[in-house]
Order: sequence, then structure tokens, then C-alpha cells
Amino acid sequence: MASKSYGNLLGLISGDIMDIPRTPRTLPRVMTVPGIISDVDGRESSDEDSDAPVVRERKIIVANMLPLHASRDTETGKWRFTFDEDSILLQVKNGLAPNAEVIYIGSLKVDIDVNEQDEVSQRLLKEFKCVPTFLPNDLLKKFYHGYCKQYLWPLFHYMLPMCPDHGDRFDRLLWQAYVSANKIFADKVMEVINPEDDYVWVHDYHLMVLPTFLRKRFYRVKLGFFLHSPFPSSEIYRTLPVRDEILRGLLNCDLVGFHTFDYARHFLSCCSRMLGLDYASKRGHIGLDYFGRTVYIKILPVGIHVGRLTSVLDLPCTSEKVKEIQEQYKGKKLIVGIDDMDIFKGISLKLLALEYLLNQNPEFQGKLVLIQIINPARSSGKDVQETMRETYLIARRINATYGSPSYEPVVIIDRPVPRFEKSAYYAVAECCLVNAVRDGMNLVPYKYIVCRQGTPTLDEALGIKPDTPHTSMLVVSEFIGCSPSLSGAIRVNPWDIDAVAEALNLALSMPNHEKHLRHEKHYRYVSSHDVAYWARSFLQDLERACQNHYNKRCWGFGLGLSFRVVSLSPSFRKLNVDYIASAYKRTTRRVIFLDYDGTLVPQSCMNKCPSSEVISVLNALCSDPKNTVFIVSGRGRNQLGEWLSPCLSLGIAAEHGYFLRWDKDADWESTTAELGWKEIVEPIMRSYTEATDGSNIETKESALVWHHRDADPDFGSWQAMELMDHLENVLANEPAVATRGHSIGVSKGLVVEKVISSLINDGKRPDFLVCIGDDRSDEDMFESLLKSSTVSLPATSEVFCCTVGQKPSKAKYYLDDTSDVLRLLCGLASAASPQKPRYNPHAQVSFESTF
Repeated sequence: MASKSYGNLLGLISGDIMDIPRTPRTLPRVMTVPGIISDVDGRESSDEDSDAPVVRERKIIVANMLPLHASRDTETGKWRFTFDEDSILLQVKNGLAPNAEVIYIGSLKVDIDVNEQDEVSQRLLKEFKCVPTFLPNDLLKKFYHGYCKQYLWPLFHYMLPMCPDHGDRFDRLLWQAYVSANKIFADKVMEVINPEDDYVWVHDYHLMVLPTFLRKRFYRVKLGFFLHSPFPSSEIYRTLPVRDEILRGLLNCDLVGFHTFDYARHFLSCCSRMLGLDYASKRGHIGLDYFGRTVYIKILPVGIHVGRLTSVLDLPCTSEKVKEIQEQYKGKKLIVGIDDMDIFKGISLKLLALEYLLNQNPEFQGKLVLIQIINPARSSGKDVQETMRETYLIARRINATYGSPSYEPVVIIDRPVPRFEKSAYYAVAECCLVNAVRDGMNLVPYKYIVCRQGTPTLDEALGIKPDTPHTSMLVVSEFIGCSPSLSGAIRVNPWDIDAVAEALNLALSMPNHEKHLRHEKHYRYVSSHDVAYWARSFLQDLERACQNHYNKRCWGFGLGLSFRVVSLSPSFRKLNVDYIASAYKRTTRRVIFLDYDGTLVPQSCMNKCPSSEVISVLNALCSDPKNTVFIVSGRGRNQLGEWLSPCLSLGIAAEHGYFLRWDKDADWESTTAELGWKEIVEPIMRSYTEATDGSNIETKESALVWHHRDADPDFGSWQAMELMDHLENVLANEPAVATRGHSIGVSKGLVVEKVISSLINDGKRPDFLVCIGDDRSDEDMFESLLKSSTVSLPATSEVFCCTVGQKPSKAKYYLDDTSDVLRLLCGLASAASPQKPRYNPHAQVSFESTF
């Protein structure tokens, strides 16, 4: 049976949401339709390109928002633009070479009038290397505030739209707006990209289908993606109605980055469960095999710009603010929290934990203050309003219960707070509490650590002596992305209010030398894994992932967002009937190996009996005394013998070659007659079958096969590995071998070796060999045949290994489906025989498997 990873790639999925207009520029030569590929390499230029200037390699960074501030000059009425120095996208440049060119593509945070857009675009490109994407207001509302913020973002943070009051239900119009916006971003990339040299780096969940549009336009585009939010588990993600489209969008990249292994693991699990893709670690790098391309997975949390933050600590205004805070809260212990106002930051849970701490530890009353800085909300939905109302309600209750006219245990700062003021609060606070219930990364702990490390100027303002060890304490939620990298922090479950309160108590009462050791450990990590390190590491891996782009040929398949590129060997081409027939007529001793299911009979056909056309062409080939024809199948010998009984001279290798006969009158040969091991193995397999829902045992004469394709993918694979380990020990002294992927038995490759060896021993050395098959087990035949052709056969031998369906294979040729196979065999039969078998193309159903 054909594996999902080796199915025919010609299946086009319907639902073309939109096509991409061609960009008027010279493009690399690539295949746009299936067929025999030209010998001209895709990197060659046409004559009109020969005088074009060499374009140096650039990095194109694409994100929802440009790293710019924009405001209108009140005097001139013209727009003023400045770089947003706090933007991670801008700080990426610190990880690149000084002369590296970076182009930014994204939207502005202000609305630009249509009449001004051309002028602004030219100015931004010239002065800032920025290309703005202007989305119509209606589209922007549906794309960002609608689909991104009200549906996709909550879902990625594990909030399902269970009812209208709890998340927005899926709206097809909002999804179409998301796709349309992604296409506009892709069009902007196409305007500036040099596809052979530039690297494109796309950021975050706003643009997850953009890679499909770029890959559809430029098959070999060098494309990376980094997700700054969590990637949910498959149980959550599978509820997304457009789940496959988004997965395929990310898989059209060369490198996909995540903050944590958990996020990457969830993504890989979704690819396995929903698309049937396998992944493996390749020299330390996780890779997904996707239609001949390897999509690599990068796991590295983003860092902060330490130098930028340190420079803020040295500002006079920061020192003044530090002294003001110290004076205002003299004699008190400060806990700091800085969060956005949204339902996932856990602000109310944080306040409840503080309330419990004050209740259980009266000694903290009057001495402990939580400074909660609330960043401006990024959206204004009802969930934000409810979160804000709950936060203030709890804060007022705590202050009323434990406060006094001169003391408030909870201080909420709900206004725009400048960077220097936040840094001052970080520097003074003895503990930082990040209590989010779900967050992609959260850089607040990193900033807190750097501010607590301080500078000589800041230490002077704080009254810290030069050689005094620095300390810091972190209490962080285990559900935020930075948690795994902060091994010295106290990790908590934010939902467990008692545990959070106990963690705060531990943090505040911990000895200074222990605080210092934890702080030192954190500071070493944060200072060495900064944003420059993150960017440099990602781009280096992107270059490595793209280094073999031009070693293979590319085809594009699929409609709309189901588009994907198939990457195959340069020598891989469709097997031409006339070409092989010419070689067939020149030779005198021929061997033909044919798989059965998926090669002679379509996989999709319910009736697996061979058609009259198949019987006719097999008899025609077998009637030629120069030919030796074998059917090599995993099916049982009785079934094959019954189906193929009209073919008197046909050789059959059943059960992957365990049983073999040269013609109908010959006796069946077997590899070994010892099958006592089955009595040992069957009870073991039965116990695993009972324990694994969806698994079953297939009993053959030569083998026992444990199938788990219908079981849970992860659990089935886990049980299969356990079964393998179990059987290897049990069968150590038995004449049987446990193998993963096929069965307990022999491989089809051994059939090829045995038949060729027997013919050579009989003085019938073949000079023409054909092997056609469609699935993984047939790859063993291709490998053995190619090996035999270089060792045992004359150098002039004609060898044709052919797979059914365009897909990665050891074969050098392909045929599209079973109809093509039958047409080829008819061509061979008629090439050397006056009796031509009749071929009815309508009698066969096209073989078509989808992933």
C-alpha cells in the first residue's frame, strides 16, 4: 500500500482563493508545468539579462508593522518619520554585518491619505529602506482587528470560541480579508525582491499564508518565518477551519522558528496528524520532508537589546526617577509587574495572589507594595474591558482591606510610561512577577535582570557601593516562552493562587547570596543571548537551509493556498514510451519487474482484480522468449496466483518476495521453511493490539505485520518502537528479523537480486531491465537494480527504474499513474511483436493519492 509520503503529487486541491499577478521583472527560469525539464539551469539568465548589474544579497524583513514612528508636523502639515528604536525588527540589524542591507516591509501605525501614499512610499524607501503596505480601512479592520486579534490570536493562546460571549466564531469573510492582506504584503515583497539573492524573513501570525504567495511566484525563494506567539497543541489547532491552509503556508518556508520546543513540538504534531508528514532530527536540526524539500525547524527564544537598555539606565532622568521611587517607598519592599491589558496576562490572578500573601503573612502588611504598570491595550474588545474592570475591582478591595491613608499595597499605573521610568521601577524592585496564563515569549524578565545588573551611574543613584553583588528575583509563569531559559526563576502555575503567594514569600525572604547566584546565572544568559545573537543564529540557519536550492528542479502544484513546490533531482524526468521502446528493440535478454497495487491496479479502485487489458499486456510481454516478467507484491501468493492465473509464463514474487515462482507450472520457492517464530511473536503483537486502539495485525504466511495507521499517530509510533524493542530481544535466536516500516520478512530488493543472479548463472545475463513501482517498498527494488547494474551487468545494459507519481524517489524516471504504466507496457509489447495488445484508456482509473 502506498505511503502518504509517496503519493502522486498531481492531485490539485480545489478552492483557489486568488491568483497572483505577475510582477514585471526578469525571473529565474523554473518549470511551471510538469514534463521533461530543460537542461538549462534555472539560474541562467537570458541574453537581455547579461548586462544587468550584480545585486548584492539583502535581507527583506516582513512584519505587520514597520519599525517606524509617524506623526504630522503641525507647522508644515507634512509627515515626519523616525525609527522606533525599541522595535525588535530594527534591532535585528545588530546581528548582521555592518554593511548588510535590510529592507523592511509592513504597515504604518497611521492612516495615510491615498493622494499621499506614492510620495510617502518613495520617501520611506529612500530614507529608511522601508516599503509600506497601505491596506484599505475596511480590509485593515477585518484583517487585523477582526481575524487576527479576535479569532486567530485568542485561538493560539488556547481560547476556543465555545460561545458568542467567549471568543468570536469563525467568519469566512474575515478569513478572506486575512488572505487578501497577506497577498498585498506578498505583492510588496515581489516589487523589491531579487529572488536569486535576497533572503526573506517573515514575522508572526499576521502573515502565515504570505509564504504560499511568494513560493507560488518564486519557486526557489529563500524564505524564513518566525512565530512570536505560542503555537497551540493539535487538540486546539485542529478546530481551526483553515488549519491545512495555514500549515501549508508555513511549510512553504525553508526555516520556521519558534521560541520554545513546546511550540515547535505542537507544530510538528499538527503536521504529522493533519498532513501525514514525518519529521526527524538531521545532524542536530529538526527537518520535515515536504514534497522533496526539507523544511527546517528553529528553536530559539528572542532576546533583548542589552546595550540599548543599558544606555537608558545611564540617563539623568532615570537616576532622578530612581531616587524619587526610593524616597516615595522608603522602608518598603517593591514587587514590579509590567503587562499589557488583556485576558492572558493574568493581572487579576496576580492581585489575588498578593491578597492571599498579605492575609497569610501579616508581617508584610504596610511593608509590601506591588507596582503594576499596564501598557496600553492593543485592542478594545469586550474582553479587555472586563479584564480592566476586574483588575481595578480587586485592587480597590486589597487597598481598602490592607491599606491606609499613607499606604497602598497595590499601585496601578495605567498610562503611557516612558522607557526610563519603567527601567527605574525595574532597578528598584526586589522581585518581578510575570503571571501570564499564556504568552508567546514575554521579555519583561530579561529587561528586569539587565536593570538590576545596573551601571556605575545607576548604582550611584541607588546608593549601591561599587563592589556590592547585584541581586534579582523572578517569579514567572510556567506558561510563558521565556520560562525554560530562566532556570533560576521560581516557576509557578498562575492559576494556583496559593502557590504564587508562597513563591512571592520565598522570593522576598531568600538570602542575598542565593539571590546573587540566581541573578548572575540569569544575567550571563540574557547578556549572551541578546536580540543580535537571535537574529544572527536564525539567519545563519536560513542560509544553511537554502544552500541546496539550485541542486534540484522544481515543479509547482496545487490551487490557491494548497500550492506547494515539488523539488526533485535534476535527472528525474518522465519516462518516454518511444525512448524506452527503442532500447527495448535493441536488446536480447530483458527483465521486467512490476509492482501490483498502485502500479497495475489503481490504489483508489475497490476491485483489485486485474483488468482484461492488464492480463492482455502481461501475456504479450511474457510470450516473447527474450523477456522475463515478474510481479513483485506484498500480497499473498494464493490471491496473486488466482488473479494472475491467465498469465501462464508470468513470474510472481508474493509477500515482498518471501514466496517466488517463475511461472504458473513452477513450484513456489520460499526463503526459509522455518516459521516457528510466529508462535512466539503473535501473542506479543496481540497484547500490543489490545493496548493500542486503532491497530491491527495482518497475518501472512511469511510475516506478521502490526499496522497502526488508524491509531493516534504519536501513541501508535511510540507503541511501534516499544514493540520493535520487545521483538528484537525475543527474536534474538530465531530465524526472523523485526523491521520498522514494512514487515517481518524479506524486502523486494532481494527478489531483484535473486532473479538477476539466477539468470546470470543460467547464462542469460540481461541487458535490459525495467522496474516500476509506486510506494516505499519499491524503493528497495530500485536500489538493488541500480546496484546490480553497476556490479553484475554489462556496462551497455539499459536500466530503467520508474516510480508512479512525481515524488522524491531513487528512480530516475516517473509515470503519472496506472494508465501511463499500462500505456508504456503496451508500447513495449508492440515494439517487438506483431500482435499488439489492445489498450482501452477508459478501462483504468487514474491513480491519485493525496497527502
